[in-house]
Amino acid sequence: MMKKFVMMSLLLMLTITMAAQEKFSPEKFEADLKAYISKEAGLTSQEADKVYPVFREMREKQRVVYDKIRKMGMSKPVGDAACKKAIIEYDKLNLELRQLDVTYHKKMIQVVSAAKVYEIIKAENNFHREMMKGWQRGWQRGAPRGGWQNGWQNGWQNGWQKGK
Repeated sequence: MMKKFVMMSLLLMLTITMAAQEKFSPEKFEADLKAYISKEAGLTSQEADKVYPVFREMREKQRVVYDKIRKMGMSKPVGDAACKKAIIEYDKLNLELRQLDVTYHKKMIQVVSAAKVYEIIKAENNFHREMMKGWQRGWQRGAPRGGWQNGWQNGWQNGWQKGK
């Protein structure tokens, strides 16, 4: 009887914990990214409306390349020739990513000042760094996948940005 009670209690706690964790939402992620970049880069709403479609287009094209890199990481080439081919493909994909950066940074400079584009680049990098810190905090608390929203977002709102 006691064993059943303990098992049911554990199952109930596990269910409650799983239900309480926020699921990853791409829409929320994009909205948070846009808000963070706009704030950190000091963009006006007009500047954000002009530059963000170009930025979003760049990210969509980058995502395609990142997916290819991720798929490569899941494979295990056998033999020296296959490994060499994989390295060459990996290097090509990374060059493609850098070329996308160059192309879209030029497009963004046509829409807003170079100083603003520089701040956008810095803000995006900081956003991803803070997001990863939030994920790590979530995993440390035993809450994988919900951590970025709880850890990063709350921390950013409480003054992590720009060393405050």
